[in-house]
Formats: sequence, structure tokens, C-alpha cells
Amino acid sequence: MEVIICENSKKAARLTAKMIANAINEKPNLVLGLATGATMEPVYAELVQMNCSGKVDFKDVTTFNLDEYVGLGPNNKNSYRYYMDSNLFDKINIKKENTHLPNGLALDYNEEADKYEFMINNAGGIDLQLLGIGNDGHIGFNEPMSSFASKTRVKVLTPETYEQNCIYFNPPESMPKLAFTMGVGTILNSKQIVMLITGKKKANIATQAIEGPLTSMVTGSAIQLHQNVTVILDEDAASNLKMKDYYNFAFKNNPKWQRYQ
Repeated sequence: MEVIICENSKKAARLTAKMIANAINEKPNLVLGLATGATMEPVYAELVQMNCSGKVDFKDVTTFNLDEYVGLGPNNKNSYRYYMDSNLFDKINIKKENTHLPNGLALDYNEEADKYEFMINNAGGIDLQLLGIGNDGHIGFNEPMSSFASKTRVKVLTPETYEQNCIYFNPPESMPKLAFTMGVGTILNSKQIVMLITGKKKANIATQAIEGPLTSMVTGSAIQLHQNVTVILDEDAASNLKMKDYYNFAFKNNPKWQRYQ
């Protein structure tokens, strides 16, 4: 695992976008795993700007999102399909047929989950997976006690996740309590993982995921098992890291990161 600490959240988002753009430039038909949430909005804004200025081309890129709420269709403003279209897909030159999310309106949950896994595998697997992390340490909607071998499935959301996300719904109680999510095992099958963590409120959980024990109580800690992970944080999110000085030293002295400095 490589940990990069940026001065602020804006610089962290910009670095994350640059890593994604460079991966696409190196492999134009990249299979890209995507995440949602407020943390990702500045990343997508950067990618839109880079696409418009000709610095990255999405025409051959295929995407798979981590999750989608059960019961919400693509036209629902709280669906993740709507979020992705509004923040990224409608603003770049990607082919809509190459953008994939679980179907929140699917009636057979197991069939939809198996179909999603098949599509990922049929595309050759995910080359680069973008991740955030929830307040309770979840990645995707893999709530605490999710198996590290889990595949795409429907999960019941925890009260903490519900409280964290229901503020975006009107009324708040209309938020679904179930969601499709890639499994932890699905995520770990990605060839590369980039996790973005920003904000003081994420400092404790960032430390648990990066430096804490490997535990299904913090599914984000599963990234410790992956051989190609980069975690990008701002100073606030990194404030509790014990190895902070070493991470900064390694970033400055590793030749692979020189083009990002």
C-alpha cells in the first residue's frame, strides 16, 4: 500500500483525477470502477475539465459502479445512475452503453447480482477501482461483518449508513434500506485500487483502514490485502496516522511519483 497525503481536499481530488486520467491514457479501453458520494464530486469535476481540454479521452472506457439503491430507477434524483449521469457521464465523451450500474428496479436480487458479476468478468475485470470509505469503514455498501470473499449482492444498510445518507432524500425516511453492492471480494479482484479519503471526520476510520487490524468490522481494511493500492488523503483525514512522516518521505523519494509532484 502507498499512502499519499495532500495539503487539502482540492489537491487530493486533483491527484486522484490525474491518476485515473493517466491510467486511461496508458490503456484507452480501461475498465474503470467508480464510486459515488460528495468526496467524489470534485474528482469528477476535474475529469470533466480534463476531457473537455483534450487531456483524457473516455470514448473506449468501460465503467462499473460499486452500488445502487434497491427500488430506485435511473430517473430518480437519488439513484446513483442519476448521480453518475449528472456529475460525469453526461459531461464527457463516454458511450452510455459502456457505463454500468446494478439495476435498482430488478425484482430478482440474486439474478441481478449474478448478472453484474458476469458483466464485470466478461469485460476482463476491473483495471482500476476508485473507492471512498464510509464513516463506519464500509467500502461500497459492504457494511461491517461483510465477508472479504463476498461478491455482488444486496445488503441491508446499517442505521449509521442510513443516518449518513438519508439527508439527501426528501423526505429522509424515503431512503431505501437495501442496496446492491459489489462485494469486498469483487473489489479485491481489481488490478489496481485508488482510495480517496478527505475531511477530519474520516481521520479515525482512515487510520483503522490503513494502519489498523485487518477486520471485517471495517471492510475498508481489506485493502491491506491488495498488492496495488494507493490511498490519497488530505491533511485532515491523515491527521491520526502513526506513519505519516514515512508516507510523506516515501512519496517524495519514490521515482514513480515524480510526475505528480
